[in-house]
This record gives sequence, C-alpha cells and structure tokens, in this order.
Amino acid sequence: MEIIEIPVDGYEKVVKCNDPETGLRAIIGVHDTTLGPALGGLRMWPYETEQAALTDVLRLSRGMTYKSAVANTGLGGGKSVIIGNSKKDKSEALFRAMGRFIDTLDGLYTTAEDVGIGIRELEWIRQETKYVTGLSRESGSSGNPSPFTARGVMRGLRAVTEEAFGTSRLDGFHYAIQGLGHVGAEIARGLSIMGAFVTVADIDQEVTSEFTVLPGIEGVEPSDIYDVDCDVFVPCALGGILNDDTIPRLQCKAIAGAANNQLLEDRHAEELRKRGIVYAPDYVINAGGIVNVSVEVGEGGYDERTAVQKIENIYTALREVFQIARSEGITTAKAADHLAEQRLAEARARRGSPTA
Repeated sequence: MEIIEIPVDGYEKVVKCNDPETGLRAIIGVHDTTLGPALGGLRMWPYETEQAALTDVLRLSRGMTYKSAVANTGLGGGKSVIIGNSKKDKSEALFRAMGRFIDTLDGLYTTAEDVGIGIRELEWIRQETKYVTGLSRESGSSGNPSPFTARGVMRGLRAVTEEAFGTSRLDGFHYAIQGLGHVGAEIARGLSIMGAFVTVADIDQEVTSEFTVLPGIEGVEPSDIYDVDCDVFVPCALGGILNDDTIPRLQCKAIAGAANNQLLEDRHAEELRKRGIVYAPDYVINAGGIVNVSVEVGEGGYDERTAVQKIENIYTALREVFQIARSEGITTAKAADHLAEQRLAEARARRGSPTA
C-alpha cells in the first residue's frame, strides 16, 4: 500500500492511497479540525481522472467543515473518495484496505456512509479501524443516516416555506423532487402523506413508477424536472445542478434539497437571488445525517432522541441564515458561509490559534 501526502493550501491534510493488491485508489481530505476531529462520508464513484476525484474530495471536505460548524456538531470537516464503480468494483479486500488507509490518520478523520457506500462496506472497514460511524443499529451504532438527513430537510422546508410564502405549513404546495435515492424517497413519501402535490424524477424509471402510485405524486423525465411549474424545487441527486443552463428554466419560488454542492459556482447563488428564488444552502438543510452520526462519536455514545432533538435545530439555523442574508443584502449562500466562519473564528479565539 502506497500512501502519498498531497500539499493543498488551506487544508490540514490530504493523502492518496494506491494499493495494487486490492485495486484500491482512494483520497482522504481533512479540511479543518478547529471544532473537533474531522468526520465525513466515503463516496465511491467512477471518476474519469485522479484530478477529478481530488477536486471532489476537496470541495466536499470543505463543505463538511462548514456544515458541522453551522450545525454545532463539535466536529471538523473531512471526506474520502474511492475511484471505482460501486456496482462492480466492490470487494471485502478493497474496503478492508480502505480501513487500513483511514487508520493511518490515527483518528484525525472518521468516515461514514455516502454515495455508493452501504452498511456492509462500513462493516468491512470497521474490521481494520475504529474510525467509522453509521454501522448497524444492532451494534450500538447510529445506522443508516439517510432517514435523519430526510428528517432534517423536512424540518428545514418549514423555514423555507415560511421565508418564501409566509407559512411553515408544508401541505398545499407543489414540490419537484430530483432524485429518489434513500433521502429523496423519504422526502417524497413524507410530503405525499402531508397532502402536498409532488412531481418526481429519477434516472431509474422503475423507481419513478413506484412512486407515482402514491397520492399526489406524478413523474416526469429527469431532463424535464427543471421545467416543472412548482413552488419548491428539491434537488436530492448529485451536485452542480444549479448552473447557467438550468437556472433560467426554473419555475419555482424556492430551492431546498439534500444534494451536496448544488451550486456549480458561487455566482449562481446571486443569479437565484436576482430571480427572487429563496435558496436554502445545501450544507445547512442537509445536515441531519452528520448531526445523527456526530451524536454517536460524542460522549455517552449514540442516543436517537438526542439526535432528533439536535436535527430540529436545522429550522432555527436556516431562519438565522435568511435573517443574515436580508440584513446584509447578501445571498443565503454567503450568509451561511459567514455564520460558519464566525463560529470557526470564535473557536480559534478560544483556543488562541491563528486564523486559517
């Protein structure tokens, strides 16, 4: 196993691993540990180049720092990626090698579930390192974070509808959900139960068809989801979907979803503001999963009631972000960053450490 450190300005530690014996090609990025050890999910994706994987891990790990700061998890930001196809490249040997790679950081980074990764893979990793969360509930761990991410988005939606429409009720509005993975599916079901009208789209047409039998849900082609005349657009797939091509097509008054890195570029937040679209910064509204696993690594171990109580605070965090954006005349994305940076600066001041 070959491990090479990659120097990156503004990041505490970035390392890559190549293990010819198992086929593992992976990168771990630790952005900032001012608030505590870094925690963030492991993603498996068939990146075309190592540079593309590095770009993703840097962006995602920085996002985790800000997400944890705003959510008051007491943790820092990190992320890891494996270059590979999650449908055909998985093996116990590969993930045990990933566990050994994580273990070389001696607790600086703890991993969790993300795209392409499930509890089975995390349990393989756990055989080689203790720095992994989100294992089965039966083992005393916090389990699948997706229901908690969805719970947080549902809670955050109340702050969004309050900001955009003057009411925290969720029924009576039309939602367009992009992506019916674990989180998007939970949100679709929840909104259907509440009596909302929901349009869904997923790259898997069979999945879309399963949901269109539920009350108030209709399906469209994935390429048409941006054109749906709706109240709230709910992106729950991959990132970069708010860009020069898609923003002019949007027919919504608000955007609030679970996908990470929804804005292709920072300037796209200003484009949304100019169009009068209320944008819930992704790392604020989708923090339910990281809040859930943060309880597991905290003192006393995992307690679901504590996790749920903390997830309820996503509503308050979004209200604070919207208030900052209004008072300072800035985008909600900048307002969220300001809030996170303020909390990081306060923590550095308490520790007497310099600003990064």
